[in-house]
Amino acid sequence: MALSFIAEEITTPPVPSATVMVVRDGAAGLEVLMVRRHGNAGVLGGAHVFPGGKLDPTDAVDDAGALDLPPEDCARRLSEPGLPVADAVALHVAALRETWEEVGLFIGHGPVAEAEHRTLAARLDGGHSWPQAMASLGRVLPVSSLMPWSRWVTPRRPSVSSRRFDTRFFLAVAPAGQTALHDGHEATEAVWLSPRRALERFWDDDIDLAPPQIMSLMELARLPGVGAARAYAAARTPPLIEPHPFDRDGCRVICYPGDPEHPVPQAAWTGPTRLTRRRQRFEPDGGLAALLD
Repeated sequence: MALSFIAEEITTPPVPSATVMVVRDGAAGLEVLMVRRHGNAGVLGGAHVFPGGKLDPTDAVDDAGALDLPPEDCARRLSEPGLPVADAVALHVAALRETWEEVGLFIGHGPVAEAEHRTLAARLDGGHSWPQAMASLGRVLPVSSLMPWSRWVTPRRPSVSSRRFDTRFFLAVAPAGQTALHDGHEATEAVWLSPRRALERFWDDDIDLAPPQIMSLMELARLPGVGAARAYAAARTPPLIEPHPFDRDGCRVICYPGDPEHPVPQAAWTGPTRLTRRRQRFEPDGGLAALLD
């Protein structure tokens, strides 16, 4: 397995999107939910990713009472000067919506009856927006359950996708009493993995991972459990990651903040600051150990 390599420059602007790293404490420590994208998907087909997708116009919220936080808090939490409050709210809503659509989880809620899932699906099919459908069920939008983690902006030379994305990564705790199930369309598998195990499977060519997932899993692998992951997210400003690609010795290299070749000198994490395309995938100098040390 290998993700397709994109060499040409992409001139279209990045698409706003949101993705959620749903985590739980397992028998051996922290686990994160990953879905395998359908092999025919136009973006990262066959790869294991975190649930998520692009922002939809219907993610806009007109009634502040539909949220469990003031709208201004959504913008404050993302720490992006100049980002309109309405856009910050919509990104949080997109994260909640996409997680339900892809894996059937109501983030921020307790057990949910199957009848409620069916009713929500019917309301959406009937033309309701996600905020409207949730309000009709008497449920608020628990944006406080999402902890901003990072922001990734695909460069003009994106390497593994023919589209550019401006993606906010969130951390969320797996809701109690709910079971993650893949949708069978966009995703063909939903699996809980320790970050270390996910990286080991990637290294063994058992699963495909795109660079943002590789580096995010590397960060998670250094954290022992949900409490530590939440504390880590709360203690930092979500970093802006704008990968800087270049070619060297016939290989594509992607470098990140803190790398000598990157314009931002401050590293965004502890660990490798570049990935090089070898063996039809991107990997760090130093191999698997560099991601897990």
